[in-house]
Amino acid sequence: MSVRRLVAAARPSFQQPSSVTARTRSIVTSKPSLLLTRQQSNQASRQLHHQAPRNAQAAQAAQQEQEHHIYESTNPALSFPCLDAVESRSASLSRRSLSGPEPSYTTGKHLNFHSRQPLLLDWGGILSEFDVAYEAWGTLNREKNNAILLHTGLSASSHAHSTEANPKPGWWEKFIGPGKPLDTDKYFVICTNVIGGCYGSTGPSSIDPANGERYATRFPILTMEDMVRAQFRLLDMLGIENLYASVGSSMGGMQSLAAGVLFPERVSRVVSISGCARSHPYSIAMRHTQRQVLMMDPNWARGFYYGRVPPHGGMKLAREIATVTYRSGPEWEQRFGRRRADPSRPPALCPDFLIETYLDHAGEKFCLEYDPNSLLYVSKAMDLFDLGQEHRNRINNVRQENSGKLQAFMDGEGLASNAGGDLCSLTLPDKPYEEKEQPAVGEADAASIPDAREPPADLVAGLKPLANTPALVLGVASDILFPAWQQREIANTLRRAGNERVTHIELDEEKSLFGHDTFLLDLENVGGAVKKFLG
Repeated sequence: MSVRRLVAAARPSFQQPSSVTARTRSIVTSKPSLLLTRQQSNQASRQLHHQAPRNAQAAQAAQQEQEHHIYESTNPALSFPCLDAVESRSASLSRRSLSGPEPSYTTGKHLNFHSRQPLLLDWGGILSEFDVAYEAWGTLNREKNNAILLHTGLSASSHAHSTEANPKPGWWEKFIGPGKPLDTDKYFVICTNVIGGCYGSTGPSSIDPANGERYATRFPILTMEDMVRAQFRLLDMLGIENLYASVGSSMGGMQSLAAGVLFPERVSRVVSISGCARSHPYSIAMRHTQRQVLMMDPNWARGFYYGRVPPHGGMKLAREIATVTYRSGPEWEQRFGRRRADPSRPPALCPDFLIETYLDHAGEKFCLEYDPNSLLYVSKAMDLFDLGQEHRNRINNVRQENSGKLQAFMDGEGLASNAGGDLCSLTLPDKPYEEKEQPAVGEADAASIPDAREPPADLVAGLKPLANTPALVLGVASDILFPAWQQREIANTLRRAGNERVTHIELDEEKSLFGHDTFLLDLENVGGAVKKFLG
């Protein structure tokens, strides 16, 4: 051990923890040739105190280097290729953002409907004009009464089936076509990208005509009903007064019900697959976590990331969380089990098990295919969905209060006078939420608890407009995102509302292990039920 190191170790400014000091003392005493006399030590100490600060820093660096050499860890540091990949992608996206404008998320050719009539949204926002991207298959008959409006899930585009302009297979490719469940020899099938999306319809990444800049998080809050109203503007343009059927799965199943409630005189049949009549806590919680990991990505920048590095890391994690809810545990047991990607290598903190590599791939593939802000807005619209009468009354009152604002805009007065009224006034509570102990349910109280099979009166009242509309409600036992009891709730509520033409089908786990994604994959059971119902 050097003189300089021994002296430095004695100084308060370089004092080591007691365990290290004890260890140093044992090393020093085990090597008598390195010991110094007290006089030599004091002399060296005085010289060190009179050195320039630069020399003191050099002494400290030498000490740290020597300590690192003596006390080197017994284990090497782990490598993190998954984080390396994220950093590498950020670097490449940074270079891309400097080379040109943000690319459009829209992929593939589609038709476009542009409305110059403003649209008042449920929570008070106004779209002065908007686009609805759509695609169509089959032929609209002379009476224009064979149209089927197909509603999409959260992140889907209007490309449900291949077209001449875009031959890439669509997300419901096997369900649409001659002789298929949505038989194009019989029906004229229309599918749209919802407003708030990023595949051609107006959303947060679109240009705000008021200032020529992207909306970003200046885009107003949306609801399922807002999306449906925009779709019916398209139907008006096409001259379609009555739909043969409104069909949708997942978020589309919610929209399909909303279409029947909002426009009962224009919807002849309703198909709702793996949907709900109101969002429930579990699905709200899962979408909340997705939004949180996305918004916590520093690149999100409060939504104003356009032209810069997008929050691809947050998007990747959000998609991984979503993917967990889209499939089922039994399917993954069969598909992945506990197998590791490479059993010959030691375990790692990055994706290691096959299920981890699957989720990692799903997130990586999606993180630049969909606009992060669209994920926030569309998923929030799903959370807000509630066809109960109390909620509908509240929203109708809000719309009535804001009708004057819409009229003022149409009269050319603009929105400036109302700009302050739309600012979010949400605040966090002073105290965090605390779970409160619930009283035990006694026998007397148990009699007052509503039967789970008996739907809430509020929801029954809200679905009254569908009392005379034939409905197919389909659920899947292995679905954890929209559990089968939520489809049972729809069917029971419709029946209590007076609807005698409700067809309710529940696929057990023997028929489908695919969970929520069953509607995308099970042509035989899901497609067969739809085909039979439509006739």
